[in-house]
Amino acid sequence: MKPAVSEKTAPRVRPDSSWPTLIQNSAHEVFQLMVGSAIRPHPNPPAAPIGNISAIVGMAGNLCAVFSLRCDEKSAFIIAQKMLGDEEVQTLESACDAMAEICNMVAGNFKFKIAGLADGCALSVPTVVKGEDYHVRSQSPSDRIDVCMEYEEKPLFIMLEAKN
Repeated sequence: MKPAVSEKTAPRVRPDSSWPTLIQNSAHEVFQLMVGSAIRPHPNPPAAPIGNISAIVGMAGNLCAVFSLRCDEKSAFIIAQKMLGDEEVQTLESACDAMAEICNMVAGNFKFKIAGLADGCALSVPTVVKGEDYHVRSQSPSDRIDVCMEYEEKPLFIMLEAKN
């Protein structure tokens, strides 16, 4: 039986300059597979993240971090429709569920690209926040990576905030 991941005993993995590209690649792979859509780095990203649907996954172990995806409601509905194969996803709850699952999958795909994280980092159950007027703030020093992708001609923000 494998021992549980422990923040106190696990060797820390620190973000490096390759991580933004790995996040982009992870998102691209998951969207291709699960949504059937290509996404690409946004050519002119907004200065700050926008969108009223955010899915958040915690990461613990060799990396303690918060991983999130953020987009507007219309994009979340399109993602859900393509994931579920339904022409019309009727409820915001279904769109939020799809965003939570996509966030979880992108975070999981990303962690498998980093040496020491595949088995050394656990993911939390995703949480979805609806609304735009909020900020996520870590109580300890952290490194933050912001990536803006383009999905259906709209921005899709991916953020990783890793505890130092």
